[in-house]
Amino acid sequence: MVRKSELIEATWSEVNFNSLEWRIPGERMKMDNLLPLSKQALAMFEELKFLAGDSPYVFPSRHGYRRPISKTTLNCAVRTLDLNVRDFVIHDFRRTASTLLHEQGYNSDWIEKYLAHKIGGVHGVYNRAEYLNRRREMLQFWADFVDAQIEEGRKVVIGKFG
Repeated sequence: MVRKSELIEATWSEVNFNSLEWRIPGERMKMDNLLPLSKQALAMFEELKFLAGDSPYVFPSRHGYRRPISKTTLNCAVRTLDLNVRDFVIHDFRRTASTLLHEQGYNSDWIEKYLAHKIGGVHGVYNRAEYLNRRREMLQFWADFVDAQIEEGRKVVIGKFG
């Protein structure tokens, strides 16, 4: 549910395997963002750590381990999946997750906090809650949902129809 740039520029210094959290610093986005990790995300990070070797990046470039993959790599990877969905981009995963989590009744503040959306008005000024445990439960639900779609062999279709 993170932005593509946040993912491809992720460094190992941001990932805390003990607390099951990923802290994206404000220098890389508009504000610091502390993200609880699902069991599935943790397992992926553990495997990626092994694959990344000595690189400081979670996704090192094949052209040099001291830099991340290019901004187009993920889009190219999705195109190779041949999803047969018109105008699909990586960002659509964020929209899909937000929609599903809202449909399931999760608190908008938790969702917007995870998406690193700035909450405007008085609500945004006064409410500094992290909702860490609630967001962890919510993200575990999302990860379990995605796993279920894969296990059942269904395709999650995203996009405009008609």
